[in-house]
Amino acid sequence: MNWKHLRRCPWIDTRARFLSTVPANGRLLDVGASDGETLRHFHEMRPDLEYYATDLAGDPSVYPGGCRYHQGDLNTEGLPWPDQTLDAISCMHLIEHLDDLTLLLTEIARLLKPGGRVYFETPHPKTISLPSVEGKAVGTFTQNFFDDLTHTQIVSMGSLAQQVRKHRLSVLNSGTSRNWLFALSAPLFACLPPSRKKFTSRIHWIGWSAYLIAERPR
Repeated sequence: MNWKHLRRCPWIDTRARFLSTVPANGRLLDVGASDGETLRHFHEMRPDLEYYATDLAGDPSVYPGGCRYHQGDLNTEGLPWPDQTLDAISCMHLIEHLDDLTLLLTEIARLLKPGGRVYFETPHPKTISLPSVEGKAVGTFTQNFFDDLTHTQIVSMGSLAQQVRKHRLSVLNSGTSRNWLFALSAPLFACLPPSRKKFTSRIHWIGWSAYLIAERPR
């Protein structure tokens, strides 16, 4: 799906809705950029933005052109950019991999401009009780939280909100992250063979991810 189609209807996707609120020609940092899939989607929808990325082992060769990349470990290292220089920060499926969120939240609070916003997304606590994918596809797609061997902790939105507020950020919203096009296509895939599209539509249908949006007060 090319995200340029979401410019006029960002409400279809929770991440796109957040992205639509970033000021024109603003600066966005993706924390835990990994293979760059999220950054590429963001760039499709908002090519006007200036992109930054950080990851322990990212691949900047596949990030949008001009993206400023920093390789680092947010368990132990801060980020290189100056205070209050970013309009938005996205942090997708990273916090469940960290042992402690203190350094991450300190850096986010430092980097955001007044009025700047951060979007967190992480597996919903209910993923602990979901069954793993069955049959020949078992182990090929993360459905139960512990299917991913690098997951270290479930982070509820209640506990995240408390930690965010300790870093003087205001919570604006939280809930279940979904792309409604994927979610509503789930019944169509129900009888089809295993595939990434089938499993992706399923996790959007069940609401596999939770999100929280916070802002640095003006």
